[in-house]
Amino acid sequence: MQTHEIRERFTEHFVKAGHAAVPSASLILDDPTLLFVNAGMVPFKPYFLGQQNPPYENGTATSIQKCVRTLDIDEVGITTRHNTFFQMAGNFSFGQYFKEGAITHAWTLLTDPVAEGGFGLDPERLWVTVYLDDDEAAEIWEKKIGVPAARIQRLGMEDNYWSMGVPGPCGPCSEIYYDRGPAYGNEGGPAADDNRYMEIWNLVFMEFERGEGDGKGNFPIVGELPKKNIDTGMGVERIACLLQDVDNVYETDLLRPVIDAAAQLTGATYGEKQEDDVRFRVIADHSRTGMMLILDGVTPANEGRGYILRRLLRRIIRSARLLGARGETLETFMTTIMDTMTPSYPEILDNRERITRVAVAEERAFLKTLESGTHLFEEAAAQVKSTGRDTLAGQQAFTLHDTYGFPIDLTLEMAAEAGLEVDMTGFETAMAEQKARAKADNKAKKHAHADESLYREWVDNHPTEFTGFSELTGDATVLGLVAGGQAVTQATEGQDVEVILDTTPMYAESGGQLGDRGRILTGDAVLDVNDVQKIGKKLWIHKATVRSGGIDLGSKVRVEVDGDWRHGARQAHTATHLIHAALRQVLGPTAVQAGSLNRPGYLRFDFNYTDSLSPGQLDEIGLITNQAVDADWQVNTVETSLDEAKKMGAMALFGENYGENVRVVEIGGPFSLELCGGTHVEHSSQIGPVALLGESSVGSGARRIEAYSGMDSFRYLSKEAALAGGLATALKAPTDELPERISQLTEKLKAAEKEIENLHRQQLAARTGELLERATRIGDITVLATRLSDGVSAGDLRTVATDLRGRLAGTPAVVALAAADGTKVPFIVGATKEAVEKGVRSGDLVKLLAGYIDGRGGGKPDMAQGSGADVDGLEAGFAALRDEIGKF
Repeated sequence: MQTHEIRERFTEHFVKAGHAAVPSASLILDDPTLLFVNAGMVPFKPYFLGQQNPPYENGTATSIQKCVRTLDIDEVGITTRHNTFFQMAGNFSFGQYFKEGAITHAWTLLTDPVAEGGFGLDPERLWVTVYLDDDEAAEIWEKKIGVPAARIQRLGMEDNYWSMGVPGPCGPCSEIYYDRGPAYGNEGGPAADDNRYMEIWNLVFMEFERGEGDGKGNFPIVGELPKKNIDTGMGVERIACLLQDVDNVYETDLLRPVIDAAAQLTGATYGEKQEDDVRFRVIADHSRTGMMLILDGVTPANEGRGYILRRLLRRIIRSARLLGARGETLETFMTTIMDTMTPSYPEILDNRERITRVAVAEERAFLKTLESGTHLFEEAAAQVKSTGRDTLAGQQAFTLHDTYGFPIDLTLEMAAEAGLEVDMTGFETAMAEQKARAKADNKAKKHAHADESLYREWVDNHPTEFTGFSELTGDATVLGLVAGGQAVTQATEGQDVEVILDTTPMYAESGGQLGDRGRILTGDAVLDVNDVQKIGKKLWIHKATVRSGGIDLGSKVRVEVDGDWRHGARQAHTATHLIHAALRQVLGPTAVQAGSLNRPGYLRFDFNYTDSLSPGQLDEIGLITNQAVDADWQVNTVETSLDEAKKMGAMALFGENYGENVRVVEIGGPFSLELCGGTHVEHSSQIGPVALLGESSVGSGARRIEAYSGMDSFRYLSKEAALAGGLATALKAPTDELPERISQLTEKLKAAEKEIENLHRQQLAARTGELLERATRIGDITVLATRLSDGVSAGDLRTVATDLRGRLAGTPAVVALAAADGTKVPFIVGATKEAVEKGVRSGDLVKLLAGYIDGRGGGKPDMAQGSGADVDGLEAGFAALRDEIGKF
């Protein structure tokens, strides 16, 4: 039985039983707790949590939900049980049937003959598990379904109790297993061997509410839910495995064609070697997951969902190469998996070209990275082994990742295959530094999309000599020119070009300090340098525009740093050291730098700290910083060994591997002593005043201080002084009395606003009597549906509606109000308790009204509201609302 037929039978079975067929939701939902939809019940969470009423006539639904789980991505292929993408078929009851209904529905579908719409499984091979003390479920299975007691096993909370992992709905569950026979393991049921006994369906009896707790079973049950719900999940792939009589899910009709395509492309044979079989399975699994993610709008990226997709696609490419493939493979794999999945997901047909284009573009970019990265890894691995060690340094892994775009997961895989480990602590600290320094407004300038293998020759053989610590001008030779991602021999007027020199006084961006600006001169040619970046920590890339003339490979040039730019950058960078030292004095040694940005006149400093800073702490940090400026301390730099620097007490940030020789920057003796490769002023007084702008959160456990330095600080402080002077003149008060005067004015303003609000509410209350006169009777329900004067806000509508509903209490009544407030049309519907008892639901009436005014809304049975955009549809909407009320 083909998988698409299994899906159809499942849906038809429950539709015949009165369930609403609900299409699969996208893999990407607006749920901040989930990267992807990872369970069939996820789209129904609002109904289980009681946040919304289920919109299904019979209170039951069925769906086959697309799901992705990537926590165990490294296990894919190693066993035959892990898939990153799977289809979860489920049936759901929201306060309707409970245990007996769920058990009966599942059993009949599984065991009914194929000719009668079932799956035709042998009931003698089915086992079930129930929760330890769930006597009710056990009795239903034995007495009403007829499963022998010997094939009913009781398991604990770890196996047979479901919750969302947080306080909320929970309940015991019952799982159905299929005995695949002695060839797959030991006798004794699921409790003895869950490989032989394959789980195919989980029935969750959601009837309780859980409290706080850790783990799957360590939490209290705090009460019962108002309604008992059913949530079940049947694994489509697992049922297909059984009905197609294959060994595992990789051999079903959906995935085996991809394995066959891989065998044809690579020349390898599936089933001969374990390591090859793992690679075949990775290709099959990841091709399907990748295709479905692209289908739902995910594109390859370096973070979030995009990173998961990129990682999947790159694992496919590398697995295919290890099997013997040469050249591109993703188009074949994507075409094959789209063919197998289209019968179940027809929308693939309209997206084939886009899916293929995204996958192939990622493959072409990665193949270049893979070739150079593999060679570099092999060199590094050989070097490690030659010294008798078994661990690849974290900095080496980071260089592969950062400089050559080689993903760390591939480095880990290749290291394992070579019998090596990777120093992940070292890698993560280097990664933390890189992320902390990353600047969103500068990403495009950091070769994020460039093929950095282009620079390999220069990195290896012609590292740049930096002379900028001692000079701002210098002579150099052009070793390389890059334009449009290609090496060129010349650049002409108006062209953007990257210039590689043998030596340069220009500082390349690192340590948070932006690269220098300046000029490159040769003959009549003038190039404006607008950025300088590093490749592999060895090569300086001067990003320039040819303003006049032209430049050739091999040219002798004069390099000039913009002195004003460098001076401002040095001020900001040195100020960062002072702020770091001051911050540690105020907050203690746990406040450690987590990144910085220094540009002329401005700095931002990120540090690890859990609490926000008080105004007093910020003032103290500013005071200590400016005291250090006023002290006119000499800024000393010393080049020494790393061991010697540590003995001196120098701070090494981010746990970076600094190499044999390091540069220590010392300001005021013990006040500030750090390892740093940036440029700095000669004396602290040259920084000028430092003005702290404030501090803020930049993530969990991370804070940020921003400040001006030098003339930017002076201009900022002057502007603040002028503002204070203007306020003092306007308020006729000395500047030192401004806070008190402004506080007094604020209090007066608040009192006036409160008085105005009270008057406004009194006016609204006075109007309710007039509005009641417009009410009419529809049957035995009093109905007031009217438009108020324009300009009435949504909050005012709620106030009036609540007052009216209160005055109508004791009788069935519905109040529907709307108004035009600018471009919006707020509206609200309220119902008395007596009207709700008759079946009136304000939420339903709001949705009805919304349809006439291009709006949306929702709420509870007694009060619901929304907002629309078409005021002209109000009267028709009110008429429809009255007609609907007339049905009660």
